[in-house]
Amino acid sequence: MNLLPLLQESELIQQELAFVLLLTIAAGVALIIRRIRFPYTVALVLVGAALSLVPNFLPFDVGSEVILAILVPPLLFEATLHIKWKHMRKDFVLIMALAIGGTLISTIIIGEIITWVLDVPLLAALAFGALISATDPVAVIAFFRSLGVSKRLSLLVEGESLFNDGAAIVFFNLMIALAIAGPGTFSLGQAFLEFLRVSLGGVLVGLVLGYIVSYIVLKNLDDHLIETTTTVALAFGAYVIAEEFHVSGILAVVAAGLMVGNIGLQNTSPTTRLTLENFWEFSSFVVNSMIFLLIGFELEIDQLRPYLFPIIVAVIAVLVSRAIIIYAITGIHNAVTPRPQDVPNSYRHVMFWGGLRGAISLALALTLTGEVFGKTIADELRIMTFGVVLFTLVVQGVTIEKLIKYLKLAVKPQQRITQQRLQAAIYAKRAGKQELDRLHNDDILFPEIWAAMSDIYEVEIAEAKQALNTHLHEYPELEQEVFLQARQEVLKAERAAISNAAREGFLSDDLHHDMVKEADNHLAALEIIKENRGLDEDE
Repeated sequence: MNLLPLLQESELIQQELAFVLLLTIAAGVALIIRRIRFPYTVALVLVGAALSLVPNFLPFDVGSEVILAILVPPLLFEATLHIKWKHMRKDFVLIMALAIGGTLISTIIIGEIITWVLDVPLLAALAFGALISATDPVAVIAFFRSLGVSKRLSLLVEGESLFNDGAAIVFFNLMIALAIAGPGTFSLGQAFLEFLRVSLGGVLVGLVLGYIVSYIVLKNLDDHLIETTTTVALAFGAYVIAEEFHVSGILAVVAAGLMVGNIGLQNTSPTTRLTLENFWEFSSFVVNSMIFLLIGFELEIDQLRPYLFPIIVAVIAVLVSRAIIIYAITGIHNAVTPRPQDVPNSYRHVMFWGGLRGAISLALALTLTGEVFGKTIADELRIMTFGVVLFTLVVQGVTIEKLIKYLKLAVKPQQRITQQRLQAAIYAKRAGKQELDRLHNDDILFPEIWAAMSDIYEVEIAEAKQALNTHLHEYPELEQEVFLQARQEVLKAERAAISNAAREGFLSDDLHHDMVKEADNHLAALEIIKENRGLDEDE
């Protein structure tokens, strides 16, 4: 009897159960941190690190291929869908200077420090400098969105990260190739040409595939399921095809996502656009949760202590290099550009402290198995990477919110705070009045007490409503914002009611499709209005 199929089925079930368990843990962590002010991604890393101490908790090994080929592409693709070229082009030169020039400078600075202090071979130190230069802004961007930080600051941080991921991988692979080829093979010109080939080749693959999907599929089809499926194939296909041609798969995914986000979403129907945005938002949440849980699992906390000094040196090197590239490059930018385009000092401080390390650095570190630099050096570099990732996520990730608030980058206008306070007062008073009425109806309160307290509530609710009405008239932009939000919620309720009517059999499929499409058109129009209002306020 052949037991191999049974064993394979058993392993598959174990892996499926592990995946379900990871999703359950991620959902549980998300529920808990809603009650406390703590970064979700940092919490996932800490939980993953704690669970890594449980023997055989995961029935499979997390390799670099799992992170780079399966988890990273959807995360990058979703991020690029929301970046508009018309906004990025204002700071595109600065973003590319930080992503490419900054990564190269950071690689050299970190490599030199590691070689000088820890006596690590130069190429190995430069490989470490390259892999640790890839920034991961996921935790920071989440705070930006919740705190209402400037869109320009968000774009600078996110744009740099999207492109420096690809640059870091290219530099890392160049160092590995040089180490394998041996001494005396280095040619600066040849290395530069190889960098251009790999990076520009990846961008070209992504642009071509993104163009095909945007102009052939999304423009000519009106089926949200097929179109969504096509974008999933694009996200993974761009990476795989680029890697098959030995160019940057990461940059291919970024280019494809930018193409779809800027052209494809404009060519498709509002229904498909809403479906795409909802699907990729969900996918991003799941993949993001998996990545940071797995980072925690791979940190190997028990192995960090013997390498405490190298980790401290690596952390210092990373912070020094980050400070140099941020303040130097933005300083040069401010000196050569008109004053309205200056990067404020407060932005520079956040860009420095927000340079967290994450999935890309970890995935590249996992490829260091000892075949190139030897097992001793590979183990040291890998554990140094774990230590730096842990430091940036836990220390910088936890304190970045305090820095943002200290620099007054998350301060909301006083008029909006007053509006929210008045709305909350009305909501609270009405809830109190409803509870008072319930107590009266259940004969728990005497009629005289109920009447007296009810009169007080009525007066307080009326006063709060009048104050809100006066405030909105004083600030018409707030009144428009309240109207747009209310209109959006009403349209969503109408759309849900149409779908319920179709499920109950009151609407035919054709009529259901037409009515949903009409509601989606209204929602899309509202989104455009809100987006334009947000840009006006940010400028």
